[in-house]
This record gives sequence, structure tokens and C-alpha cells, in this order.
Amino acid sequence: MAYYPVFLEMKGRPCVVVGGGTVAERKVEGLLGAGARVTVISPELTPALATLKEEGRLHHVARLYREGDLEGYEVAVVATDDGAINAEVAAEGRRHRVWVNAVDDPPNCDFILPSVIRRGDIVIAASTGGASPALARRLREELEAFLSEDYGPLADLLQEVRQELRSRGIVVEPEAWQRAIDGRLRSLLAQRRRARAKAYLLASLGVEAPASRAGRPAAGAADRET
Repeated sequence: MAYYPVFLEMKGRPCVVVGGGTVAERKVEGLLGAGARVTVISPELTPALATLKEEGRLHHVARLYREGDLEGYEVAVVATDDGAINAEVAAEGRRHRVWVNAVDDPPNCDFILPSVIRRGDIVIAASTGGASPALARRLREELEAFLSEDYGPLADLLQEVRQELRSRGIVVEPEAWQRAIDGRLRSLLAQRRRARAKAYLLASLGVEAPASRAGRPAAGAADRET
């Protein structure tokens, strides 16, 4: 199968998870973390899912899946060990144009979920195309070791400076941004010297700090991601 990697905006999207066990728990946590509106269809829930229900963070339909349950949803995740259920949900999803992920069952998937590493706004996803979840996990662990904790604050600072420079009408070439993201900048952030890091970044970009204020920066247009 040929997969097209993509990051989806999930905030506010209605999603349904079929199953209430530990695998479903992980999938629900990921969807809630992305801001989705989640419904779980399962006769029973794990204690963690029951807590989320009590907190009002998910809607629970306390029964087995049945035909028609995907109506009104945009994404469905099947987290059961029943291949027949997987196939039923996948078939309904195709009829109603609902994207379906059946855990560990690629033939019944419209999309698969990669191993994910998050550092603030930075997200790296590793996948083997469904061939080996164990290898995907190993890739994630190795990438986690590489992706140090300063990457999150670094992304925040770069976004802030990028937005400020854009508001000031200052364009910085992509190569200048690349040169500015150096070891010294990361070291200052690792030491939690954010003001110094920001001043160093501006200097590296060849930009003078605003005379009237030292906060809320932004950035150039030439480095825009697409």
C-alpha cells in the first residue's frame, strides 16, 4: 500500500472509537490531545476512559458497534481484536466516506497511525507503512534520544521572532534562518536564558531589536512553510 503522509487538523472534528480497552484508551488520548470531539462505542470502558467520561471529555455509547454508527463522524478508529468488526466498520466507512483506522489491520485501514514524538509544536512521525509496529517504535525511541528538550522552546522562539519581523515588514532569507539556528542559540535556550537567546537570534539574522519594546516578535515571509 502507498501512504501519503499528512498532518490533519483535528480540532473540533467528530471522531468515533469502537472499543473500550487499553488500545482504545491510547487512541482516545491521542485524539483528545489533538482537540477532537470523541465518542467511544463499547459495552465497557477502562478505568482511564471511564474517568475521561466522568470529566465530560468524551461521549460514551454503552453497547457493541452496529451498522449506522459512523453517521455524522469524520474519522473512525476500530480498537478491537475482532477482524469481522474491523471489516464491518471499514466497509461502512467507505460507503459514508468516513476515514477508518483499524488497529494492526492495514487491509481495513484508510490511514495508519505512526509512532509520534512531540516537543512542543514540533511533531515527528515514524512509520513502516504498517509492516512492523515494533520497528516504528524503535525508530521513535531513537528519534526521541536525538530530539532534545530544547527543540520545543526553540520552535516557540522562532515562531515569535518570525511573526514580529513579518509585522515589521522585514524579510529574512531562508539561508539566514538556517545559519541562525546554531549551537549557541540552542545552548542559551537550554540554560533558560530566553531573553538572551532572542537577542542573539535577532543579531544573527542581522535585525535590530525594536527600540520601543523587547517582546512579542515575529518573522520573515521568505521562510514560510507550505
